[in-house]
Amino acid sequence: MMKKKSIPASKPFLILFLCQIISALDVPLDSKLLEELSQPPTITHQSPKDYIVDPRENIVIQCEAKGKPPPSFSWTRNGTHFDIDKDAQVTMKPNSGTLVINIMNGGKAEAYEGVYQCTARNERGAAISNNIVIRPSRSPLWTKEKLEPNQVREGDSLVLHCRPPVGLPPPIIFWMDNAFQRLPQSERVSQGLNGDLYFSNVQPEDTREDYICYARFNHTQTIQQKQPISVKVFSMDSLNDTIAANLSDTDIYGAKPATERQPVLLTPTGSTSTKVELRGNVLLLECIAAGLPTPVIRWIKEGGELPANRTFFENFKKTLKIIDVSEADSGNYKCIARNTLGSVHHVISVTVKAAPYWITAPRNLVLSPGEDGTLICRANGNPKPSISWLANGVPIAIAPEDPSRKVDGDTIIFSHVQERSSAVYQCNASNEYGYLLANAFVNVLAEPPRILTPANKLYQVIADSPALLDCAYFGSPKPEIEWFKGVKGSILRGNEYVFHDNGTLEIPVAQKDSTGTYTCVARNELGKIQNEVHLEIKDPTMIIKQPEYKVVQRYGQVSFECIIKHDSTLLPTVMWLKDNDELPDDERFLVGKDNLTIMNVTDKDDGTYTCIVNTTLDSVSASAVLTVVAAPPTPAIIYARPNPPFDLELTGQLERSIELSWIPGDENNSPITHFVIEYEDGLHEPGVWHYQTEVPGTQTTVQLKLSPYVNYSFRVIAVNKIGRSQPSEPSEQYLTKSASPDENPANVQGIGSEPDNLVITWESLKGFQSNGPGLQYKVSWRQKDVDDEWTSVIVANVSKYIVSGTPTFVPYEIKVQALNDLGYAPEPSEVIGHSGEDLPMVAPGNVQVHVINSTLAKVHWDPVPLKSVRGHLQGYKVYYWKVQSLSRRSRRHVEKKILTFRGNKTFGMLPGLEPYSSYKLNVRVVNGKGEGPASPDKVFKTPEGVPSSPSYLKITNPTLDSLTLEWGSPTHPNGVLTSYILKFQPINNTHELGPLVEIRIPANESSLILKNLNYSTRYKFYFNAQTSVGSGSQITEEAVTIMDEAMASRQVDIATQGWFIGLMCAVALLILILLIVCFIRRNKGGKYPVKEKEDAHADPEIQPMKEDDGTFGEYSDAEDHKPLKKGSRTPSDRTVKKEDSDDSLVDYGEGVNGQFNEDGSFIGQYSGKKEKEPAEGNESSEAPSPVNAMNSFV
Repeated sequence: MMKKKSIPASKPFLILFLCQIISALDVPLDSKLLEELSQPPTITHQSPKDYIVDPRENIVIQCEAKGKPPPSFSWTRNGTHFDIDKDAQVTMKPNSGTLVINIMNGGKAEAYEGVYQCTARNERGAAISNNIVIRPSRSPLWTKEKLEPNQVREGDSLVLHCRPPVGLPPPIIFWMDNAFQRLPQSERVSQGLNGDLYFSNVQPEDTREDYICYARFNHTQTIQQKQPISVKVFSMDSLNDTIAANLSDTDIYGAKPATERQPVLLTPTGSTSTKVELRGNVLLLECIAAGLPTPVIRWIKEGGELPANRTFFENFKKTLKIIDVSEADSGNYKCIARNTLGSVHHVISVTVKAAPYWITAPRNLVLSPGEDGTLICRANGNPKPSISWLANGVPIAIAPEDPSRKVDGDTIIFSHVQERSSAVYQCNASNEYGYLLANAFVNVLAEPPRILTPANKLYQVIADSPALLDCAYFGSPKPEIEWFKGVKGSILRGNEYVFHDNGTLEIPVAQKDSTGTYTCVARNELGKIQNEVHLEIKDPTMIIKQPEYKVVQRYGQVSFECIIKHDSTLLPTVMWLKDNDELPDDERFLVGKDNLTIMNVTDKDDGTYTCIVNTTLDSVSASAVLTVVAAPPTPAIIYARPNPPFDLELTGQLERSIELSWIPGDENNSPITHFVIEYEDGLHEPGVWHYQTEVPGTQTTVQLKLSPYVNYSFRVIAVNKIGRSQPSEPSEQYLTKSASPDENPANVQGIGSEPDNLVITWESLKGFQSNGPGLQYKVSWRQKDVDDEWTSVIVANVSKYIVSGTPTFVPYEIKVQALNDLGYAPEPSEVIGHSGEDLPMVAPGNVQVHVINSTLAKVHWDPVPLKSVRGHLQGYKVYYWKVQSLSRRSRRHVEKKILTFRGNKTFGMLPGLEPYSSYKLNVRVVNGKGEGPASPDKVFKTPEGVPSSPSYLKITNPTLDSLTLEWGSPTHPNGVLTSYILKFQPINNTHELGPLVEIRIPANESSLILKNLNYSTRYKFYFNAQTSVGSGSQITEEAVTIMDEAMASRQVDIATQGWFIGLMCAVALLILILLIVCFIRRNKGGKYPVKEKEDAHADPEIQPMKEDDGTFGEYSDAEDHKPLKKGSRTPSDRTVKKEDSDDSLVDYGEGVNGQFNEDGSFIGQYSGKKEKEPAEGNESSEAPSPVNAMNSFV
């Protein structure tokens, strides 16, 4: 079944409600939508009702409105039309109704005083502004007056009157001296609300001649100053001296000091007064008293309390201030002035009136032709305001008739509206203290659906989290919304989806298989539109190794691990916190990739460390506590798990609750953070303890909720930062009374196991959920969308029931209700199940293959009708196999491959095909039962591709200037070979490459003799095959042409020249003399055998190798006349190439006898001749010479 619910307004979705009675604040402000959608005018900005302007500046009267088409503007002044075209000083801003009155170029602000009202009009109606009263600010001068000095006796009271000029708005009053310093105020001296300066009693220090009252007019930014007032205070002693000469000893001023007096109120006068204030304003009440000592003021409300959070005392408690007053604040407020001689009080009777305020302001209506709606205008005030209606700015009584409109007091009722019913209505609520004016339009639209959510929007959601896919829409009448998955998927239904009124599709628990494209379709009687969005499901971020509790000694080192696992497409950021705040800015804290290390730990590092892992989609965290203990030799405090609680007691036993209390055990130096309460059901699961609840560590009692028909025992476990205590001893048992079940089985499902049955399963209630003996289940079912009665059966306490004889794969409504000996559980909810599936009946039709390239093809098919699927559509399987290669025309063993395409997909890609081959395929539909019949085999062929490399390349028969190349054709020609490409280049002794030569060879050739090569030169060859598509991968080899024997003999002839022999003998003699000198200097005698010297300083480069094992062997004896053996160089694969055979010094000359004599054998012993390089080496072989032999010896 489909679910519908509303999303909170905080969700960023554009919602427009269109129903039988529609009330919307505005048409969605979508730019494209506003370009096409008609809308009556709406006032968006206007000047305040009471608008006081600066007479020195231009007057700007705001009036802005929106609408489609854009509205035109007009004004009235003092109730009559204001023709701005006739006044050169007045202009209206372009595309606006705002007036600008030019005062700075000769205009007089006083000439434009009055009441202004703006009208914004288009073809769908007219909206009006408030009445805007324009008044220029006034800051008149103080009137001239002669001020007499104030002479006052010490201790008497005094009032200095300010009497500022009347300004607009009223000025702000303050008192200063000639130096522009504010006069100090206190409980004794303070300024009243009327601006006068009150002295409760004067003191000699009050004598001064510069008491000046200032009035500041904010609008004109001017300050007016009153003439200074002089005050002279006479003390009693000086006053008596002055009048003693003129008065007798019996006069009143005889030796009396300043006398103390009880309080007398300076303001307000009398014992009572009244005050009227408006709702929402600030109430200010004032009491200032004279007296000596200075009186203290206290405020009370008769018969009630002063409102909390809204009451403030100012001016040394002489002023009572209550903000945001309401009718409840009406009453009698008493101020009491008290000093040590007595008290005086004054009662102020406060009445709170109210200007009109909204209860329900009218809201814009967007209706479809033929629909109904209402405009409601409700206001309150004191006295009760009167309600009047206007239509397009005209009183509704004289407005044009509209048969769809009926006025009923504060409500206008619209019935069966038409497009001509569009208008703007004004509601006016007024009483003697003010008025409210509200515009609300009725916009009758006939619009086809529009989807406002951007196309192809991508949503990314963590697995097992809700996914919300937007489909913000607009249309009139309200469109119906349907959702599909995939391009041609069926409409989405069922409990796994929630469909919201604003078009949003919610997947409460998104899974990996929720990934895909979703299509939203909006339709009404005027049209249809659709939009696609895409959903990707990501793996959740997890902390697979969390930080653990650590206890570390002071000045030690500690490390917390935080190893995470996350979705490969999300980039996580890891942040560490200490006590929920940033880590200290300290180099001792080292943050690694997956750990936090703290070096040189101190006491201030003690605390809770939290690892927080954030991605763009989710966030996880884990915390651990670090406890820093003192280092030895001071014994460390032993922190341990708490001892178990004891003395468990049950009290207050009721049917569904009981109170459990206990006494905590020792906390072992780590405070108990919380207690865990567990219970045992001795009736159903004896010996098994279940979690019940937990309470803070400061609490030792708990009220526990109980279930019926359970024999309860309780135990308590204490927990601190170290760990959990052992469980307490169990409490006494308490058996609750039986009752009918409170709940029904969960996870009810209906899935057929055979084509003709329906298997209904559910999760059985646990023992304590049965609430009483005799637990059974009432299983009910009926075929969905068929007018059948419910079929019911009562079964024992099992979890499955099989309904036989059902049609194949039809939906059923199913419900399972629990009951026991005392009655039934509440009515269960219904679920949808299906009878058993059968194999599909029909094969996919119209199978088409589109070959994309030589290794990839795309297959299309028509979907199988859902009725023929006979089950839940799982997808389609494509079977395909290679019939033969078109280049070889040879059949081989058929190996079928299978590709599965999930869901209602109608196409798929076939990768990994072999080029230039013939293939067959068929398609089968798959449901939960299995595969359906195969479609007829479809034959298709792949085009040619590039070939693989030739199977081998051999180089044989080297001569002075030629080499023979042999090769095998490619293992996979992937087409018809057109030719072979051979490239080669020489390599010199320094491994540098020479110029590259390229030869194209016909495809039917398998060998080639390369001629005109350089002798004794190494060549590198690159060889590949070609088809009409292109060249395949290449194979490389290297080979060497042989040496010219005549040149080798010429190199040896130099050693037979007499001058060269003489030169060598001289060099040998010099070397011998140098050796003798060295022996003498070292004071050593005896022989120095050359062989021993060579043994002591063996050079592996010149030592011969044994042929049999490749180890270093002995030197040949000079008299043996045997050629020196070279060490064998056997490749790693234990094979010897033709060019790698062993040779001797004879290979490099004309023979032993012709090359070496006795001296030669001596030289050859130290010749250091390198082993001959193999044919594939990078250097040519070189014959030995006496020069080489001598160089080796030296």
